[in-house]
Amino acid sequence: MWLEILLASTLGFLIYWFVSRDKEETLPLEDGWWGPGTKSTAREDESIHPFKVETSEEEISDLHQRIDRFRLTPSLEGSRFHYGFNSKYLKKILSYWRNEFDWRKQVEILNKYPHFKTKIEGLDIHFVHAKPQQLPSGCTPKPLLMVHGWPGSFYEFYKIIPLLMDSKSHGLSDEHVFEVICPSIPGYGFSEASSKKGLDTVATARIFYKLMLRLGFQEFYIQGGDWGAQICTNMAQLVPSHVKGLHLNMALILRNTYTLTLLLGQRIGRLLGYTERDIQLIYPFKEKVFYSIMRESGYMHIQATKPDTVGCALNDSPVGLAAYILEKFSTWTNPEFRDLEDGGLERKFSLDELLTNIMLYWTTGSIISSQRYYKENLGQGLMTQKHAGMKVFVPTGFAAFPCELLHLPERWVRTKYPKLLSYSYMARGGHFAAMEEPELLAQDIRKFVTLVEQQ
Repeated sequence: MWLEILLASTLGFLIYWFVSRDKEETLPLEDGWWGPGTKSTAREDESIHPFKVETSEEEISDLHQRIDRFRLTPSLEGSRFHYGFNSKYLKKILSYWRNEFDWRKQVEILNKYPHFKTKIEGLDIHFVHAKPQQLPSGCTPKPLLMVHGWPGSFYEFYKIIPLLMDSKSHGLSDEHVFEVICPSIPGYGFSEASSKKGLDTVATARIFYKLMLRLGFQEFYIQGGDWGAQICTNMAQLVPSHVKGLHLNMALILRNTYTLTLLLGQRIGRLLGYTERDIQLIYPFKEKVFYSIMRESGYMHIQATKPDTVGCALNDSPVGLAAYILEKFSTWTNPEFRDLEDGGLERKFSLDELLTNIMLYWTTGSIISSQRYYKENLGQGLMTQKHAGMKVFVPTGFAAFPCELLHLPERWVRTKYPKLLSYSYMARGGHFAAMEEPELLAQDIRKFVTLVEQQ
């Protein structure tokens, strides 16, 4: 039986490889309208307006009152983070949030970089556009679009932006200087939510492409993880001639042949070209892949089917919202943090950083619309959509962080991205790479861009 499975797996891989390896396709660059009602016959206003994050005494007072009224349920003895967010540690979070966290100060930090809004396909699209203040002689900054995922935000990139804009001051090579554009996905934070069904990663990629054109960029680099990785991949499939390079720290490559080779064990993995580092990150399969996915995918099933139901509770309770989101910042940063009473949250992030990200969901009331993104992308089956089977023919770089939810060997990344120029085993880090390990990610982006520019 095992031989038959192996043969079927290998045959399936070979068929996929030979049939599609040279087939360069692009997704159709269609148009869309996601605002309320029907699209006006008048031309859409393409102006770009400055935007500023603001708060008020009423907003902060309402938050404090809701925290004060929260009903705490004690955690089970010894449960740590295996049942979800540990309520004993949650009490510490709430005390800090209620009595020490300074939202006004964090608003000032958020406004450190210029914010803007512009109307695209009927939606107000928010973005941060950070430009270097001083440039080395003869240097032109390279435009870099960086796209977040869930449950993150544009704020994820605040620690990596200075490393990309002003590398010399941070002890890095100044060979490449970037101006960084960080948009909010529609329905996340300050970007308006769609009024209609169907706004998926392809539509988002098209919207962000239009944003880059509106900013005057005909060629640009793009980078993403989580949903941002899929959005950037779709952008490369839509407009490959405009994408100079695609850098990812996550990718969705879930073909049957990949699953079968995982099941067949380490020996088969080595025969198929997995390195020793791949073997360490994938096996034992039952623990590192199967059980991990089972433990961590419950939220996805809810959000891909009926996001509005749980969203009602989260949109009404800041404490529930914090527990729901911060649990991901624990176990997605390192699965071993489940064994800790505090979920290891403060090992990689400060409470101010974590709560600022929560506040971007709370103050904008965007948790439901952010969760609907799973319904739009997964509700009909992500891997059945046309773009899932298409390769990406732009120069690509991939950073494999060891604590990412699912490790992808270089061999499998290359099946989707045949122009893979760099593949890096990162020394440490997990799902929220830009926020957790900004220096490592910045170095890998620079390495990749050097390879692209040398071509």
